[in-house]
Amino acid sequence: MPNQDAIGWLPQSGSGSPLVVSVSDGHGGSRYSRSDVGARLAVKTSTRLIHSFAVRHKDSANLSLTKRAAEEWLPRAVSRAWLDAVKEHLNQSPLPDDANGAPADRNDQEDYAISYGATLIATAVTNTFLLFLQIGDGDILTLSDAFELTRPMHKDERLLANETTSLCTVDAWRDFRVVFQPITKSRPALILLATDGYPNSFRDESGFQQAGLDILKALRAEGVSRVRNSLEGWLKDTTRVGSGDDVTLGILYPTRAPSQKKRRVRPHQTKSSRRESIS
Repeated sequence: MPNQDAIGWLPQSGSGSPLVVSVSDGHGGSRYSRSDVGARLAVKTSTRLIHSFAVRHKDSANLSLTKRAAEEWLPRAVSRAWLDAVKEHLNQSPLPDDANGAPADRNDQEDYAISYGATLIATAVTNTFLLFLQIGDGDILTLSDAFELTRPMHKDERLLANETTSLCTVDAWRDFRVVFQPITKSRPALILLATDGYPNSFRDESGFQQAGLDILKALRAEGVSRVRNSLEGWLKDTTRVGSGDDVTLGILYPTRAPSQKKRRVRPHQTKSSRRESIS
């Protein structure tokens, strides 16, 4: 407590192209006393930056240059924007003195940023490419029209037990994983972005993958409204018998015919506890 997850998307209507969705998970414990704020700042800054990037490049004739810009520029830009937002929040609401009575050093990133530590997962969908960015834990699934499931993001072998990379570490941009995928045939039938509390609630990886398949089947059989109304209950039940952690799930699903280029995301959250970051 409080819920340290956050989610954001653009356009705010939840439909359109390009569409960007970001989810963030703040770390728990006294060391990360403002991680719920850090998560909110992460989705706010990253969603705005990535959406602007996608708008500028959505009609690019040179996708190789767009890919390079995404891999080299975006991690630095997102990390810098988050740190700037943290500094602004800190100026408006200074941290209390430490246990020895000394004021926090606002010029030392290790000192001030760590209180806001959070992970980040984001995706952008345009008519010509898909873009995935991640720092820290959590998971992304994509499913095709034929229910073929893929994990677009490679696994970070350092993320063991309750440790994770984080926006709050020095040179955090180096820990970003970026995947750029040109759209050669069709966009996915479903994209899921989940903070770690959701996949960790299943006994093994196959359980999480099956959940993705079940959500796509439910969307097609029952429609968006029925799934939207049921999803919060599903997530609460899942974390209650699973991780007991905060859960945020971003769903990108085409609600119109592909030729109309429309997508919608539906966010849901529930509550609980946390992890430490890799320094």
